[in-house]
Amino acid sequence: MRTVRKKSHEKLDDANIKKVLEAVRRDKPITKKEACSMLNITYNTTRLTSILEDFEETMQFRERRKAQNRGRKATEHEVKQAIEMFLNELPVSSIAQALYRSTTFVSNLLDRVGVPKKRPSTESGSGAKIQFLPEQCVSDDFDIGEKVWSARYDLPARIVKGQFDPRYDCKVYHIYVIELTDFDSEYFGHIKEGGYHAHQCSYDLGSLRHLNKYDINI
Repeated sequence: MRTVRKKSHEKLDDANIKKVLEAVRRDKPITKKEACSMLNITYNTTRLTSILEDFEETMQFRERRKAQNRGRKATEHEVKQAIEMFLNELPVSSIAQALYRSTTFVSNLLDRVGVPKKRPSTESGSGAKIQFLPEQCVSDDFDIGEKVWSARYDLPARIVKGQFDPRYDCKVYHIYVIELTDFDSEYFGHIKEGGYHAHQCSYDLGSLRHLNKYDINI
């Protein structure tokens, strides 16, 4: 497969290229100039052809790989990749594409190994109901520095400290909620991890210890 170089202003996502490809193949096709305009690229028929051919080759390659994987159990490498990618905030659809698997396969895999799921985007918000944690994640006690799952914020977190609080009849933990970032700071250099401090009851925190056997890197 060839790799088409993309400029920031160009609309070369899969969905848009597919839309253009369908448009140029209609009974009454759009012109090449219109196709370039839809992709937001400079009018260049050679590059347009290259983009559309590369897209077709990529789609065909993905379908072949998915067909090869159909009916096969997930390998240990696939399980590890799926867990890491999901906990590092990639959507199931992106994980499925990377593994050449269906979204249903990836979703079932994550459920089977006990990876905590995020709330659907339609249910997000400060008043949204907290998602249930998988049975494997349930724990009342966590160690300082341990990485956990925050069901309230739908993100990984790190335990700072904790103590029993009689108001909630459980331990309340001071956590640092981890958000991935990717930016350069004039003062701190290149930063890949950001986040914020919060406090949560133990029953809203999920243990990730059962995933250690997959040697994951959160």
